[in-house]
Amino acid sequence: MSDAAQPTAAEVRAAAEAVKTALDRHLAAVERRSGEEDPAVYDAFNELAAAAEAYDELLYDRYDEVTPFEIPGEDTLPPYTGPEEPSALSVLIRRDYAVAEPQRLMAQARRVEAADEDAPGAGASGTVHGALGLLFGEFEPDEIASRHKEFGLEEGDSTLWVTAADESAEPGEWLEAPFEQVDPERVVCRFDVSAVFDEEFDDGDDEDGDEDDEDGEADLPDLDEDLDTDLDTDLDTDLDEDGESARLEADR
Repeated sequence: MSDAAQPTAAEVRAAAEAVKTALDRHLAAVERRSGEEDPAVYDAFNELAAAAEAYDELLYDRYDEVTPFEIPGEDTLPPYTGPEEPSALSVLIRRDYAVAEPQRLMAQARRVEAADEDAPGAGASGTVHGALGLLFGEFEPDEIASRHKEFGLEEGDSTLWVTAADESAEPGEWLEAPFEQVDPERVVCRFDVSAVFDEEFDDGDDEDGDEDDEDGEADLPDLDEDLDTDLDTDLDTDLDEDGESARLEADR
């Protein structure tokens, strides 16, 4: 950073005083708290976090120094302020996938395409985005989640939010922008699944994992290969129209 853009020593000192003031206000709010989710404590917490972050940035810009404090991110929900007895609710779900095996994905889509007379134009299964449209149009999201490997997909992070409402929305009311008006203060509960939650256990589990292999777990990759071979053979088998339709019905 250039000298002209650097904050002055007075600005850094003022930011430090702001942290002290915010710290006193936070302690006072905690001492007067009316319950576990007192909004005054929540507001004071946010003010303290903002003041500490501003001071940390100015301190670094002016003196190339940092504070020992870790500023919390926005990954926590604010206190719940929705109705005590909700008469309606919305469930918001996001699941991320990576397309790990495009050929497997398109092979499954071809099976759907061959059996569905109302499927999109011929050849939709020949592209990844076309195959995704076919599969997600044919199967429920929960079924795809449970069978994602069969469709050539690899699971990523996922989250589920349950939000409370005073009354049910009118039909078609939110379809154009379904996720734009989510009020975090009306989230009753949320459930997150992510590989980052397992990272802290990885280092300590290496030795135990080796012992498990000795107990017979090492044979699992061979089983996966056999299953993959069976599935690939099944997908590539040419059946007449009646046989293909029957097999699809059985799968469902």
